[in-house]
Amino acid sequence: MNDNPAKKPLLLISKIAVRFFLILWSLVVLYPVLWTFLTSLKDNQQVMLGKPWDFPSIFRFENYTNVWSRANFGDYFLNSIIVTVASTLLSLIMAATTAYILARFTFKSRGLFYFVYVASMMIPTTLGLIPLFFLLGDMNLSNSLVGLTLVYSVGTIGILPFGIFFLVGFFKALPRELEEAATIDGSSLYGVFFKIMLPLSKPGLITVGIMNALTVWNEYIMATVLINDPAKYTIPVGIAIMQGEMQYRTEWGPLFAGLSISMIPVIVMYVLYQRQITGGLTAGALKG
Repeated sequence: MNDNPAKKPLLLISKIAVRFFLILWSLVVLYPVLWTFLTSLKDNQQVMLGKPWDFPSIFRFENYTNVWSRANFGDYFLNSIIVTVASTLLSLIMAATTAYILARFTFKSRGLFYFVYVASMMIPTTLGLIPLFFLLGDMNLSNSLVGLTLVYSVGTIGILPFGIFFLVGFFKALPRELEEAATIDGSSLYGVFFKIMLPLSKPGLITVGIMNALTVWNEYIMATVLINDPAKYTIPVGIAIMQGEMQYRTEWGPLFAGLSISMIPVIVMYVLYQRQITGGLTAGALKG
């Protein structure tokens, strides 16, 4: 059957409109990133007297070395890496095991458990601040990266419920014949999960892991309430402290250099795993 010639101009116009919108959206997203990087290479005089898009007359690369060493930004960066990696791994383990049980096993109150996990994503983070503060104090984990990691990994900021909600769809779509064949071959329940089900859900695990890592990397409220030792600050708290210590004369170059450094892991992570992110989200939507 031949295509209707009258529809071809409409299809062409729609494609052009979609591409124009995507290009415009890309410019909107890239604008703050490029502006932040340009500002990080200027001194205060260039920032205050120049136009936002003026290239630096002198590239102040020393802003990066100053903020890394003098402002203890290297310590903030290392603390964020430790907390992000540890909490993401812990939340992935808990989310994958819980989602597998909810998706593949039939037991009483299974629907209730799933509903509780999903509903917990709607609870504001600030409601748990005071109880968590006293709980960590009773456990001798207050003002420590270990305590902050546990708070993040158990889903106080929503990463565990989101992971369970997302991975249940993946496990439900996997054929049961794989489990039955592995069981016949003598594999245990743990062997079926770790050797078969977990590798097959790799796209979903990567997507959930990246989403969780980005959430933890940018989290501020919990970190600023539960940590009061400057040596244990994460990047969001460190940047806020830097700006506060500058008081009436903000050093914009070093401050934006710190912001640029904090964006590098996020950009690298997206560039390396953008196909897995989009593929995992699409697969999760279809399978869920």
